[in-house]
Amino acid sequence: MPPRLAIRDIAFFERPVTFARPFRFGAVVINATPQAFVLVEIEVEGRGRAVGASAEFLVPKWFDKRPHLAPEATVDELRYSLKIAREGYLAHRNFDTAFGLHASCIATQLKLCGKEDVPPLAAAYGPAEIDKAILDALLRATSTNFFDGMAQNIAGIDARLSRDLGDGEISQFLSSRRPLERVAIRHTVGLDDVIEGEGGVADANENAGARYFKLKLNGDPVHDADRLIRIGNELGKLPYDYKVTLDANEQYADLSALAMLVDRLDRDSALRSIASTLLYIEQPMPRDITRKSPLGALAKRDFIVDEADDSYDAFPAARALGYRGISSKSCKGIYKSIINAARAAKWSAQGARHFIAGEDLTCQAGLAVQQDLALGALIGVTHAERNGHHYVDGFAETPAAEAEHFLNAHPDLYVRSGGKVRLAIQDGDLLTTSLTSPGFATAVHPDWSTMAPLAPPKTILQELTT
Repeated sequence: MPPRLAIRDIAFFERPVTFARPFRFGAVVINATPQAFVLVEIEVEGRGRAVGASAEFLVPKWFDKRPHLAPEATVDELRYSLKIAREGYLAHRNFDTAFGLHASCIATQLKLCGKEDVPPLAAAYGPAEIDKAILDALLRATSTNFFDGMAQNIAGIDARLSRDLGDGEISQFLSSRRPLERVAIRHTVGLDDVIEGEGGVADANENAGARYFKLKLNGDPVHDADRLIRIGNELGKLPYDYKVTLDANEQYADLSALAMLVDRLDRDSALRSIASTLLYIEQPMPRDITRKSPLGALAKRDFIVDEADDSYDAFPAARALGYRGISSKSCKGIYKSIINAARAAKWSAQGARHFIAGEDLTCQAGLAVQQDLALGALIGVTHAERNGHHYVDGFAETPAAEAEHFLNAHPDLYVRSGGKVRLAIQDGDLLTTSLTSPGFATAVHPDWSTMAPLAPPKTILQELTT
């Protein structure tokens, strides 16, 4: 039986992070954003108390892209999501499994956030971050590493939120996992990133030897095709084979605009280097249009959903529309990623290939990147977008002593270079060997004394009082 636990305390902190270069995706440019940190204390039945931690950027205009909202308002939505989740988890006073606690709180979380016009994707952020910290504490309390713990289903994941699966199918999927020792990075090419020459996509000093590339699209098929031709010409200079993925971040207005891009990929010889190496196209249309737009003939190419992945039913619904894959992001929920990976394995065994992809929303070095990397290595993500090292200079504003602690605890994952501790990319890969210490993929926690408490969600609180 999985151990049962009760929450004794949840605390939130944040730390500013300044980007080394602008990151433009969709209609937003990010130059800086706070990183949220979660610290939980749990009591494990019969084992005593333990603490756990997690971290994730508070990214503006991704969880909610509605144009009338300022970027700061969408960050406040995430702070509000954390606040509501804390109240819900602390109100659940009985001992329960880690997943049981999540399952008992998620519906109320979505309902309460929905009353304040916080969309489901943003509403799920709070539980996602708390769940990671709870799992870290549980694994520490039982002196178990993440991979061994999940193979034993230590969190007690069952099918109550995914009725298309059985409890046994989830447990069997977890027990069959053999974690990857290496995960290849997929290098992000943002809309404002340099393409040609020094600092461009083929510059080894820039792409860190990546063999996979994620190319952002802006939703204009003519502009995107012309830009992809330029990128393809540069990638053709690499002395090794490569693969690409395309990500529109909901910028294609409808199927007809998307069909124009796909037609260019199919017919334009200048795009052959991109088309022949293309693995999949990610979230081309807005999430609301996606839900009512079967791909039809476009499904001859592989498509995945990302921003449209805002519920436990999202993957089956997307599959019915012709999508073959879905993204894994720990900021959307580790349990949903695991369940979706189990679905992909089941459906693929039935004859039609389905898959789960690893996408990174600027996971910062330290807790965030380690926990997301471990999740991908568990569920079989062989290559994952890793853009935190690209847009952020090492550990950024993290105190030097804290960065050194992570370097000493995880020497295969970090390296000291250019006066900074930064992610160590070895032949285009990240190594996962040191992620096997007790806890959720980390041997150390951050220095809580150097952080400020999480700021209150001012925008939403003002609306509630007016």
